[in-house]
Amino acid sequence: CTVMISTYNADSKKIRHYPANSCLLPLCSLYGLAVTTVEGVGSTTTKLHPIQQRLAKCHGSQCGFCTPGMVMSMYSLLRNHPEPSMEQITAALDGNLCRCTGYRPIIDSFSAFSPVRMCSGLCKPEEFHPRDPTQDYIFPPELMVSDQSSINICCIVIGAATHLAQLRDILLSLVPELPAEKTKIYRTLLKQLRTLAGEQIRSLASLGGHIVSRGSVWDLNPVLAAGNAVLNLASIDGTRQIPLNDEFLTKVPEADLSPMEVIVSVFIPFSKEDEFISAFRQAERRKNALSVTNSSMKVLFQPGTDVIEDLAIFYGGISDTTVSARNSCLKLKGRNWNDQFLDEACRLILEEVVVSPSAPGGKVEYRRSLLVSFFFRFYLEVLHSLKMMYPFQYPDLPKEYMSALSEFQEKPPQGMQIYQDVNPHQLPQDPVGRPIMHESGIKHTTGEAVYVDDIAPADGQLYMAVVTSTRAHAKILSIDTSNALEEPGVVAVVMACDIPGENGDADEKVFAEDEVIYIGDIICGIVAETYECARNARSKVKIEYQDLELILTIEEAIEHNSFLSKEKKIEKGNVEDAFETVDKILEGEIHVGGQEHFYLETNSIFVIPRKEDKQMDLYVSTQDASNAQELVASVLDVPANRITCHTRRVGGAFGGKGLKTSYFVAAAAVAAHKTGCPVRFILERDDDMRITGGRHPLWGKYKVGFMTDGKIKAVDLEFYVNGGCTLDESELVIEYVLLKCPNAYDIQNFRCRGRACKTNLHSNTSLRGFGFAQAGLSAETWIAAVADYLYLPHDEVREMNMYKNVTETPYKEEIDPTNLVVCWEECLEKSDYYKRRQAAEEFNKQNYWKKKGIAIIPMKFSVGYNETFYHQVTLMFQKPTLLKLVLIPIFLHELKIPLSYIHNYERTTATIPNAIVTSGSIGTEVNGKAVQNACQILRKRLEPIMEKNPDGKWENWIKEAYEGSISLTATGYFKGYPTNMDWEKGEGHAFPYFVFAAACSEVEIDCLTGDHENIRTDIVMDASFSINPAIDIGQIEGGFIQGLGLYTMEELKFSPEGELYTLGPDTYKIPAVCDVPEHFRVYLLPNSRNPIAIYSSRGMGEAGVFLGSSVFFAIRDAVAAARKERGLNRNFTLNSPLNVERIRMVCADRFTEMVKTFPYKNPSSSILVLFNFSGIYIFTRLGTYYPAMPGLFEKGLVCVWMLGNISVVICHAMS
Repeated sequence: CTVMISTYNADSKKIRHYPANSCLLPLCSLYGLAVTTVEGVGSTTTKLHPIQQRLAKCHGSQCGFCTPGMVMSMYSLLRNHPEPSMEQITAALDGNLCRCTGYRPIIDSFSAFSPVRMCSGLCKPEEFHPRDPTQDYIFPPELMVSDQSSINICCIVIGAATHLAQLRDILLSLVPELPAEKTKIYRTLLKQLRTLAGEQIRSLASLGGHIVSRGSVWDLNPVLAAGNAVLNLASIDGTRQIPLNDEFLTKVPEADLSPMEVIVSVFIPFSKEDEFISAFRQAERRKNALSVTNSSMKVLFQPGTDVIEDLAIFYGGISDTTVSARNSCLKLKGRNWNDQFLDEACRLILEEVVVSPSAPGGKVEYRRSLLVSFFFRFYLEVLHSLKMMYPFQYPDLPKEYMSALSEFQEKPPQGMQIYQDVNPHQLPQDPVGRPIMHESGIKHTTGEAVYVDDIAPADGQLYMAVVTSTRAHAKILSIDTSNALEEPGVVAVVMACDIPGENGDADEKVFAEDEVIYIGDIICGIVAETYECARNARSKVKIEYQDLELILTIEEAIEHNSFLSKEKKIEKGNVEDAFETVDKILEGEIHVGGQEHFYLETNSIFVIPRKEDKQMDLYVSTQDASNAQELVASVLDVPANRITCHTRRVGGAFGGKGLKTSYFVAAAAVAAHKTGCPVRFILERDDDMRITGGRHPLWGKYKVGFMTDGKIKAVDLEFYVNGGCTLDESELVIEYVLLKCPNAYDIQNFRCRGRACKTNLHSNTSLRGFGFAQAGLSAETWIAAVADYLYLPHDEVREMNMYKNVTETPYKEEIDPTNLVVCWEECLEKSDYYKRRQAAEEFNKQNYWKKKGIAIIPMKFSVGYNETFYHQVTLMFQKPTLLKLVLIPIFLHELKIPLSYIHNYERTTATIPNAIVTSGSIGTEVNGKAVQNACQILRKRLEPIMEKNPDGKWENWIKEAYEGSISLTATGYFKGYPTNMDWEKGEGHAFPYFVFAAACSEVEIDCLTGDHENIRTDIVMDASFSINPAIDIGQIEGGFIQGLGLYTMEELKFSPEGELYTLGPDTYKIPAVCDVPEHFRVYLLPNSRNPIAIYSSRGMGEAGVFLGSSVFFAIRDAVAAARKERGLNRNFTLNSPLNVERIRMVCADRFTEMVKTFPYKNPSSSILVLFNFSGIYIFTRLGTYYPAMPGLFEKGLVCVWMLGNISVVICHAMS
């Protein structure tokens, strides 16, 4: 939703352009401003802007939903900086998210405007049009005379209305002009501004608003408070000044604004020569993410000494406001800045600064560790600065401690993509094997691509919003909709009783009737004249519940024997006998968290009832149009041929717009049936995440028997996945977990078992690479455990146990691993693995607080489904029409006609009945087989005419065929790959073929904070003959970045009552531009063939996800180096996601021990606790407080109070 705002500054006589989120801009705030949308940048009907052309030609869009926002962010930058640096380009994209591409092609395309061009071999820069400034709209002259308020800046007084981006620009120009000792606070503010929000928010948010809202995790307030900033206030009664200090930040009435006052400006003083100030923050993602904890600290020394004259320490993210360690600072005044001071300061801070056990986001122990970790970094920074100022008075810092001073600096990602070029004798117009631009790429960049919510309103259109359950498991006692129906604009309320046919199917209901089974279960829908009216009326529906027994976790499901399916099992060899012969047996477990699809376009439905024969048109963003058609027909009790489902394009899906979407469509169809009007049903992000499930969380147990040389002889695995409240795809997921859990390892004695658990959470479903993403991580975990136990390099144990020769999988399918070995060896070579491994070890010897890690991971990915019917395809061909992007080259190759002859029409059940779901990485090849069949049929009919007139054109041949009564319609069909799986025997030919790959990743971690930097990733993938290398490489890169999110940052959190906390981008973080490896290289293995697929290709859609685990194990490698240096146990398990908290806490050190050693005391002596002992009520003051460890807090335990010999356990609920 990014647009460009332009404003004229009468003082500077300059026009300023900046990006902004249109959804955050009140219309009244645009007075005197100019707004440019993506339609104003360029279009297919006028002229494309070079930004749009380059983004499309460099393959920077896939689903295209995020693309207009990318264009507008870059356009805003170019209007201010015609030749931006790469740093400016990446910073401009801070506030943009993409779930498909992996960002690399977007950065590549925009780099064409930078002096440092980074375009890959997938595009041709010589084809780029030069920028034409005359194409840009001029700023409206009428607005240049408007009475605009200018920035009130006088020396170091900043106007309160100054936007944060303006503040950054002001400081950037001011700092070089002032003496360095005076600008310490300004440089500290600049440091925080680099990572604060995204450019769109920085361009809108004002300094005064940032200050007065006093959010706990606002990054600038601690800096301003530590720097003794002063607020200039005004009201009708006059002006006054108040200090921006801890009392103001905690809203002490005497130190706060009065109700009629406003902040006019902010006075920020110069720094002093013997004054030092720093700021720190740690977030789940380095940019555009709220801090978990932030801090600013300032110390003033007596001139020429290290004796503390004044000290200020502020923390954010600890309480509901910024807090000060004022008492600690007072006690530390007069002390010398030395190690004894450090120890006492840490103890005082931990005792004074209280982290609430119910702090939003949890992570209590982690936040407490950051209190002292940040202070330690500040301590070292000050020592280092004192040494620089007075080189002969202070000793050098220990070399290994220098690494604690530096923080990661973002560097623009650089990519490399290598693929095998086509045969030089291939005709130039034949696109097969060449990187072809997305056929909708231009429309993506211009905003002309039509998604469901872009469809023009129909006459009489209504809007629907749904009322969902607030209980995870309860009986519905009553539903009162009377107040909702009285709301102006409300037309109807639809619920189960309004359904003329079946309420869903055997697995799930469209509307809950007697019982709700998760928070988010749809109970009814409000249908109104506007969406706002429908949404607001939801709160008027009154529902009474009677709570039932609640099951949320895998452990609880096992305890209650609550499962969605029977146990599945695969066994090879004799596991028990093998365990008797091995040298050592290890047992362990791993937990892999769930993942949200986070498609950029939420579930979107537009239903139009027709006047004849109970017909209905469904316009749906779905992967499974046939399923939507069938369910709606069943719900409305009409024949399926009366229902037509249309899907033009989908703004991201990844498996999340399959089965569940059909229930949304059915709900909207019931509303349209009841009202007789078209109904538009577009889910908001919160509702979409609350109602729909994602990737299954997994709990895996392993027992591994091995020899002292690292050879694994026996493996016994047990898996459970959290399927949620209904079956959905859970049975298929647990089957894939079992079929794919050995990954690339040839274990002669192997057993695995698994079940899908039934819980009262939203129903989890398929998500890109489902099953394997979790099971593959489990395999690499027990490989790592064996390597750690034997003190062997992980790559050596991996290579020793990999498939080497033609053999059978545990389910007795033949596998030829030749290309697996080649991918492994190529990855070792191209990544310079051994050389970089040695360099990382040398780095780790010299750096105590920073550690590097490197890991190389093999992959055996199984493509497709274990049932033949999933692969069958029918295609109706009527002249060149209904074709997908990746199918276009097949069509052109077979018919030998130009690209301009093709038009890509929508997918609809009217022309293709019973179409298969698009998933499982098989879409290109199975549809391609049907395309090939149809084209060959048609060309065979035309061959006699073409032979008579070999120099004719396509139009001539078609016309003559028509006049000769030759059919120009062909139906292509592909029966599907022959696959099967007999679960009774535990064997079968489960998959058509395998995709082999290897990935090597290198990272650097910050042991003090848990932050990490992705330095480099090399991927070698066996794509065989790529039909479109641009698409295949884009899928690999996009999948990798999605996997990186799964394994390192994306975390779903639920309350003890089953409510999802992480609802939306502010609390659920997917990777952004800042997370792309600095060097990102993809190599497609040359001279490889896949004889069963079309043109010898392979499916790439999902394989890249698991390769993100190479980052997980590179982090693990770095953590192991830290633990080894600290003398900690080398054998440890890390769960996924391996986020900042887990990294920091497993790198145990003196500061994490302090957190355990210094539990903090009673925060307020006025708080009393009431106990009941044998009927006698006792009041006592609070004793020592121990917060619950991570993991236990999520399960309900809050804390333990120690009162002498009495332990009091405090939980979330009395039960």
